[in-house]
Amino acid sequence: MGVVKLSDMEIKGQVSMVLCGPAGMGIQTVESLLTKILKQNGYNVFATPEYMSRVRGGMNSTEIRVADRPVRAFTKQIDVLVPLARGAVEHTAWRMTDKTVILGDLNMLGDEVDTKTYTCCPVPLGKIAEEIGNKVFSNIVAVGVLAALLGIQSEQLADYIRRFFRRKTEDIVEKNIAAVKAGHEYGSRFVTDGTLQISIASSDKPASQMFLSGTEAVGLGALTGGCNFVSSYPMSPSTGVLAYMAKQSNDFGLVVEQAEDEIAAVNMALGAWYAGARAMATTSGGGFALMCEGISLAGIIESPLVVHLAQRPGPATGLPTRTEQGDLELALYAGHGEFPRILLAPGTLQEAFTCTAQAFNLADKYQVPVFILTDQYLLESLYNTDPFDVDAIPAEKHFIETAGDYQRFKGAENGLSPRGIPGRGKGLVCVDSDEHDESGHITEDRNVRIAQNEKRLRKMNGILQDVIEPTLWPDTEYKNLVLCWGSTFPIVAEALARLDRKDTSLLHYSQIYPLHPEMAGYLDRAEKTIVLEGNATGQFAKLIKLHTGVEVDHRILKYDGFPFSVEDVVEQLTEILS
Repeated sequence: MGVVKLSDMEIKGQVSMVLCGPAGMGIQTVESLLTKILKQNGYNVFATPEYMSRVRGGMNSTEIRVADRPVRAFTKQIDVLVPLARGAVEHTAWRMTDKTVILGDLNMLGDEVDTKTYTCCPVPLGKIAEEIGNKVFSNIVAVGVLAALLGIQSEQLADYIRRFFRRKTEDIVEKNIAAVKAGHEYGSRFVTDGTLQISIASSDKPASQMFLSGTEAVGLGALTGGCNFVSSYPMSPSTGVLAYMAKQSNDFGLVVEQAEDEIAAVNMALGAWYAGARAMATTSGGGFALMCEGISLAGIIESPLVVHLAQRPGPATGLPTRTEQGDLELALYAGHGEFPRILLAPGTLQEAFTCTAQAFNLADKYQVPVFILTDQYLLESLYNTDPFDVDAIPAEKHFIETAGDYQRFKGAENGLSPRGIPGRGKGLVCVDSDEHDESGHITEDRNVRIAQNEKRLRKMNGILQDVIEPTLWPDTEYKNLVLCWGSTFPIVAEALARLDRKDTSLLHYSQIYPLHPEMAGYLDRAEKTIVLEGNATGQFAKLIKLHTGVEVDHRILKYDGFPFSVEDVVEQLTEILS
């Protein structure tokens, strides 16, 4: 077999490594170990998993990109595939090319691998693991092999393994150390004899940055926004946020409640806001559907509410462990009747943090529901990023101490009646789900109904003054404009960087309702407009037409449960722009 120099491949200064095996083989353990070790050694790292909806069996994989520059996006290309079980090559074949290197136990794979098509580096992962004590250690052997190829020292691996498994028995710790050292020794042979070489420059910056997931970024944003109550019924992919917040509860004085269902969860959050807390309900599409009556309740009692909606493919259970941007219209029209709302859709970890923190201030200020739309891809992707500025978004509280003649829904030109908290002042804070007068008492008076409804809707005038600016990149004159929202932002940005077209810009929206008042101006300056989003009907494109009257020229849509890849976007933009 000849020398394979991955650093000389088409994509310079980066490698995409994919590990694949059935659930239960520790794919996530490998991801966690390898990414953190590489980041500590000064590499830019991005990782994203894909997995089937089952506890055991099936086939799962994780992509780990390592580069000499920041990487934030999923790529289809596999440079190095580490199959941990038979079936892994078939599962990932749609992403493989003749440049893909298969590194693993060829005897175990049998006729699944065409050695004429792919370059193969045989590594007896299972045999090495069995010699240590159990075939289950084969994933840790693979960590050692890959770390050796990237120049990580054996003792560094051993130290990190010891810390990682510190809660296990000493026997398990020592066997994992033996496994990673054996893998490192085997991988070092490839480097020494020139069989397989990965050459990527490291630097000091990644080591000093944070390395975290979208789930953690949302959680940290909520804490920064002053969140002190979380209610949820577990539902992937939002469950990670619930679990993360629960881990922080003792340190931050946070109440975390796993409710009996999503109806209870949203009503608990409303009750917490009524009592003066800053609450968030976290859920996914099916759970959000159950929350709709509670969301409408928030509308009429003019309660702040923050709901984190982690999107996944529907209808119904759909693909519960996959990704999609299919719930924009659900969030936009959730709840019966008419009342204001705000929809945020972060595209990066930094935005996941800032949008979540801002959601609490916006909800508190305008007394409306604020929805944070993420998805499985954003929540479960990890990469290194600069530390969040926790002082940039101080928690702003907008309630008053009530007087004896307090009226919760007193008329206001800007639609914002002063919000009181029970027990804070002398006034009675009366709220009701029926239409009500200024004091909060039920009424069917038609004039009061008109006045209260119009007062609620007038909040939109102020909300429009606080709309988050979209990101225009590069900030230059353009002929072609690509619009996107949410998690697609880094993918489209890398695709445009690869295309290197001076006539094309990207416009990313992290607030998708209400739309920025200048949107029509951005569109009018373009000769050709393209909207890219992860759903089948172009929900954002329809929203643009509804509010600007502009029909975009092209739509790039994806709804197979997988994220866009950089290559997908490059290919489709090339066709549209040619």
